[in-house]
Amino acid sequence: MPWLLAIALLVGSGCYRRVITPKHLPKDLVAPHVTNAKAIDLSRLSGFASTKDFIEIGDVIEVTIVAGASDQGPLSIPIRINADGTALVPLLGSIPLAGMRVEQAEQIIRQQAMAGGVYVNPHVTVVLETKDANKVTVIGAVENPGTYELPRSSSNLLTAFVAAGGLTSNAATNIEVRSPAKQHFPLNRQRQNRLANYNDANQHVQPVSRSVKINLVTASNAGRGVNLKDGDVVMVPEMDQNPVTVLGLVKKPADYKLPSDRDLHVLDVIGMAGGLTSPVADKIYVIRRIPGKPEAQVIKVSYHKAKRVRRENIRLASGDVVSVERTPLTVAFDVFDRFVNFGVGATTQVPMF
Repeated sequence: MPWLLAIALLVGSGCYRRVITPKHLPKDLVAPHVTNAKAIDLSRLSGFASTKDFIEIGDVIEVTIVAGASDQGPLSIPIRINADGTALVPLLGSIPLAGMRVEQAEQIIRQQAMAGGVYVNPHVTVVLETKDANKVTVIGAVENPGTYELPRSSSNLLTAFVAAGGLTSNAATNIEVRSPAKQHFPLNRQRQNRLANYNDANQHVQPVSRSVKINLVTASNAGRGVNLKDGDVVMVPEMDQNPVTVLGLVKKPADYKLPSDRDLHVLDVIGMAGGLTSPVADKIYVIRRIPGKPEAQVIKVSYHKAKRVRRENIRLASGDVVSVERTPLTVAFDVFDRFVNFGVGATTQVPMF
């Protein structure tokens, strides 16, 4: 059969390190546990959520100043908080307000107005009109991929996943968060005192970006929240869906899909393949490839040991090949079985006189 030739070539060609047993299985060959992303407690990924009463960069506040004994009339104007955290208040200039509560901002503006002599004992009211939002894109294995505006006070992974409708059943637990590239213009020493022209600027543009890989299980267990910035892209890949191939002395050799909600072991997949075709079959080869390495590794498993010892019934990984091998014992048993069947058949055909 073709699969026998393929296995023989693989085992005999040296395209693997060595044949090892489950007892001596190194850590890099241990198949990872299957974790259903939908079972992860996403609430632990919320990160730091600032109070809505805090003033943040990009927010719009409405400042109303009612004068006391002053010749200035009432002043009411919407003001956006600048990137440096300041608010440009007419007649008063730039006042740092980012990070303050509205009550604190009212006191600071009042003190500034009195210190400058612009107002005498003014009454100041600050209203937080609009909270600025971060535009975050969520793509991949989520129910509703897209770009969403998240309040900066709660711009985190939890909010992003909720906005995108949650993770799909085949979402992987390792995700990536990419931040947009920023333009960086290194200083041209020969032209420090001159404005660089358009071509010079383009020659020195260097995109600077950030990419962070996150394991959702680890982050959730540690309660480590992940905050997102404006322009971030959350990439959720699908689980590795390569099937497990079962060959050899089984009733239904085929490819079998890995479950998305539980681990799959050697005995499980042999059961899925209908069981063994020979009662004396015992030797099983699990052929496993490690990502990034060209050679395959062969793990030798005993069927009967796997039924008795939990360690022998190894967990399978995506893309594994499970081959139930022929041995001298299985060949001898087949010959004996055929001989017995042939003898029984011949006896039943002897004419009776």
